[in-house]
Formats: sequence, structure tokens, C-alpha cells
Amino acid sequence: MIKRIQPRVLAKPQSASARRERALIHGPSHITGRWRFPLSANSRRAQSEHTLTQRQIAGRLCPAVGSCAFYLPIFKTAKKPRAGRTHPDIRTVLRWVRSGKMLAIISNVFRASAQRNGAAVIMSARTYADFTTQATFEIKKCDLFKLDEGPATQVVLTRDEGLQYYRIMQTMRRMELKADQLYKQKIIRGFCHLYDGQTCQAEIMAELTGRRGGIAKGKGGSMHMYCKHFYGGNGIVGAQVPLGAGVALACKFQGNNQLCVCLYGDGAANQGQIFETYNMAALWKLPVIFICENNRYGMGTSVERAAASTDYFKRGEFIPGLRVDGMDVLCVREATKFAADHCRSGKGPILMELQTYRYHGHSMSDPGVSYRTREEIQEVRSKSDPISLLKDRMLSNNMASVEELKEIDVEVRKEIEDAAQFATTDPEPPLEDLCNHIFCDMPSLEVRGTNPWAKLKSVS
Repeated sequence: MIKRIQPRVLAKPQSASARRERALIHGPSHITGRWRFPLSANSRRAQSEHTLTQRQIAGRLCPAVGSCAFYLPIFKTAKKPRAGRTHPDIRTVLRWVRSGKMLAIISNVFRASAQRNGAAVIMSARTYADFTTQATFEIKKCDLFKLDEGPATQVVLTRDEGLQYYRIMQTMRRMELKADQLYKQKIIRGFCHLYDGQTCQAEIMAELTGRRGGIAKGKGGSMHMYCKHFYGGNGIVGAQVPLGAGVALACKFQGNNQLCVCLYGDGAANQGQIFETYNMAALWKLPVIFICENNRYGMGTSVERAAASTDYFKRGEFIPGLRVDGMDVLCVREATKFAADHCRSGKGPILMELQTYRYHGHSMSDPGVSYRTREEIQEVRSKSDPISLLKDRMLSNNMASVEELKEIDVEVRKEIEDAAQFATTDPEPPLEDLCNHIFCDMPSLEVRGTNPWAKLKSVS
């Protein structure tokens, strides 16, 4: 057996691939604590240091072994070696590991012990190359309105796509949680409406805190966040919908095969201007996707108490619609592809209702539990969380490892912390910038003022 010694810091391996190929050895009950092992030449070059447990030993020292999982019997106390025999020292064990003999040795030892103790042994080995590159999934069928067929119900997800979606959703959620924290610290001022559950960070976070490095130079905040091809929030409930139809009209005139995606919530779905927009968009066959995010509550009012009909995907009347499981990233992806093809084929607008849920209240002043129970929120979290659903799919289909996804979690958390650090240290916009980036100088704008006519100039 390996003799227990005092822990020491070990050099951290450099490559990400080596970290993915860790062995997880769940050792017997008497193997606890931390163990010291010399590192390979490549590992010794690394400058960062940390401590390893016995679960990480094999993968750290020998990437060739791959990711191994051992479910082992529980031993009693370790026996001393018989007279005249000694246990191999640590260097001998390391040579076994590097030569590939260690798996066979461990297998034989543990199988023999299991036979003596009547315990079963399950062993599996996996390397990075053994991950499934893609898998086919059955997704929920969409409810249709004025459509003969809808999105596919059997979809393919590649490993790279799954990892990308997982990273994006984790980034969105971490951004939400960090925004919640900064608001409570009174660093984010004004309004803050969180989105987690419906799921360049530094620029967005800096805009929330009103800093010069924000996406709108710190003057928009969460309610008026704009950038190229993104026409952000509006202070009037539902007012973004007619504006989105105007963007779609511009796309049609330009003939560039682009379209506009216009989002609003179930609370705004009862606004009259939305029905007016439906009419004009259908009349002119505008390439616009209307997306109603039905998270069950408009502020603090449930949809059943606010709408005579909660079939929001049928509200267009003369516009085709579909209702989608908004908690499944694959359902949303396929439905959006279907809707985009519909618009680009010249058939006009289409309406999507995403059935989703928000874990927070409507705003920071809303605790979110006065009109619903904590049990309801927890039930949705446990059964329908979008990130958990994607994670379970990837793990159960051998498309990723637990360690790989945890690694993404750590990277995302660091990215958000760095963005928050920038958002709290970047300077606020100076007072002289207040009137900048308002007007465009093409052509110069003339207004009537104290002088008969005055030209307004902008530094935009």
C-alpha cells in the first residue's frame, strides 16, 4: 500500500486537455487525506501550485490512463506486509502508472478483494477521444396555429454545440446573479429586472453600473441598452413591438434577407399597440418574428387573472403561430430556425410563444413570493431548469464529463468576476458628455431656438 505522508503543494498541469483526462479513483475507506506525488517534467514547469487529493492522482500523473472511474469495495484496516516482503515505494507505483500497468494491477487487487468481501466491482475507462461527437434527441412537439407543419421533433446536437450552449447559458445566469449582488450593494442604480431561469460581459456590466466603458457609454443603463443591430429596452411597456416592425420594414426595403426578432412578455401582450403592429406586419408581409415570453406572471399577476385567452401564440389571428417549450434550448433553437425560414421565404410575420419561467421577482423591489409559493419556484428549478436539462443530456449521452462542465463553470465565474471588477472601477462618464451621441450630423439638424435657427452639432 502507499504510505500516508504530509500534504504538500503540487504544480498545476498546463494543458486543458490534460486536465480533462483526469482519473477519478474513489478509493477504499482507509485511503483518505492527501498524498504527495512527484510530477512529470511538463508538470514541473508550471508555476501555479495547488494541492491534489487521491481522486486526482492518476489523471494528473498519467494522461495516457485516461479518465477512469472505479466503484470499489470498502476495505477494513490495511494489513501490514508479511515478513520478508515490502510494499513498493511511490516511485515504483509511478512507473507502473506511466507504463500503463497500473490499471491491470488495480483491477486485479480490487477484484480479488471484492470476491473476498462479496462486493461487486464496476470499472470503466474513458479518454477525451471517446466522447460522443453528436447525438439525436426527441424534443417536445410545438402547438401550431394556422400552420400545416412545425419544427422537427427529432434534432441533432453536436458536442461542440452543447458545450457552446452550456457556456452561454451559464454566462447569462452568472451575469444575472452578479447584477443582483451589485444592485443590493447600490452599485447598480435605478431599475434592475432580472431574467435568470429564462436563460461582451464587461461592456454590458459596465452599462448596468453607468460607467464610460458601457455599451451605451454608461448613459443607457438596463432600460436603454443599444448597440449595432440591437435596439434595446423601452420605457413604455410593449413599445418595442411597433419599433421592431419598423426595423423589419427597413429590412424588406433593403432586400438583404435579414429579419427582425421582436420580444415582449405576457404582461405586455395585452397592449393595444401590439395588435396594431400585428395588423401592419401581416398587411405588408414584414420579415419579423414576434416572440412572447410567457413566464406565467406579468409583474405580480398570473396570466389566468390578466388574459381572457392565454393562448398567446394565437393572438395574431391572421398571423401563424407556434407554442414552444421555452425551458429547452433545443426546442427554442429548432422553433427559431423554423420561424426564420418562414419569414425569409416571403410569407410574412410569425408569432412564437415561449413557455418559460423566472425565478426572481419582476424587479428588485419584488420578492417574487407574495403571489406564488417558494415550493412552486423550487419545483420548476428541480424539474425544468434549462441548464440542468442540457447538462443531463450531455452527461447521459457521453458528450461531456462532469469535470469538463465544472471547468466551464469556473471559467465563466472568473469572466463575470473580471467583468464586475471592470464595471466597478471604470470611471463614470463626465458631465460634458451628457449631450453627446444624441444626434447624427448627416445632415445637420436645424431647430428653432433663441436664435431664428440654430444648428445642433454632435460628436457622434
